[in-house]
Formats: sequence, C-alpha cells, structure tokens
Amino acid sequence: MSDANLFRLGIGLETGAHAEDHHGHPAVDATRDVFDVARDDHFIRREGRIFAGTHLIIEVVDGDGLDDEDRIQKAFRDCVDECGATLLHIHTHKFSPQGVSGVAVLAESHISVHTWPEIGYGAFDVFMCGDAEPWRAVEVLRAAFDAGDVRVKELLRGEDVVAARVAA
Repeated sequence: MSDANLFRLGIGLETGAHAEDHHGHPAVDATRDVFDVARDDHFIRREGRIFAGTHLIIEVVDGDGLDDEDRIQKAFRDCVDECGATLLHIHTHKFSPQGVSGVAVLAESHISVHTWPEIGYGAFDVFMCGDAEPWRAVEVLRAAFDAGDVRVKELLRGEDVVAARVAA
C-alpha cells in the first residue's frame, strides 16, 4: 500500500497528534509525574489518591415525575449547573407505556438515567472528572423528583489503573 493510501486511512504517517490534541491544545507531557497537581489534565487528586473521575450510582426511590422527559432533562441541566460541569448534549427516550432513558453528555463525562415510574424508581449515574462536583447532584435529584429516599454509592474510576501506570 502506498503512503498516499495510508494517509487516506490515517495510518502510519505523522499527523502532528504528538504535539497537540485534536482540539489544537498542547499534548500532556506524559513524562511529568502524574501526582503533580500542576499537570494539565483532568485527573482528580484527593488525599494522596489519584483517579480518573468520581462515579456516583444514585438510586431515586419513591420519586415522582420519573415518566416526564422534560422534567428529567431539566434535572440533568440543574445537575450540570450545580456541579459546575459543561453540558455538551442531552438525549432522552420515552418508552411506552412508561419509563424514560437518557444521557447528558458532559465535557467532564456524563449523567444517565433509566426509570421505572410505575414503582417510583430512577437509576441515575453521575460520572465527572476534573473540577466538577458530582456529589452536588444528589440533592438536585432528590428535589427534582420529590424523592423520599435517595441511595448513593461512590466509585473512584480508574484509581487502580492510574496507580498501576505510576508504579510501572
């Protein structure tokens, strides 16, 4: 295969991606210490730990309005604002006879939901990296759906992966 064909495929030729990312920003210097707080990336550094992001598994129990796409989209927007995140796109889908699934794509990751309104249950994921504050979404969701019970589990995404890469 000729270099021209490889270029068309985007394979095997220097593209400049080593010098900057696809948005034209300088690439992160991989040789710098990943625990360096001055490093220009979106890892979270907290209490001597480093990880890719905070992922909250949020269960809304005894909630109202979980069959209302507009209400869910507003809750997504309110979470984004309250958490200090950046909204890129929202997509929801209403099922028949009931239920909604949706995702808010964020620069910092995503918020997603699947609902079972017939039992007042909503399964939300809030995953954010960088300076966003995903825990602030808990009270937003409680208020948005008048939930009597909200249960939360936290995962520190990538913690073991980052630690393994640093140790290698």
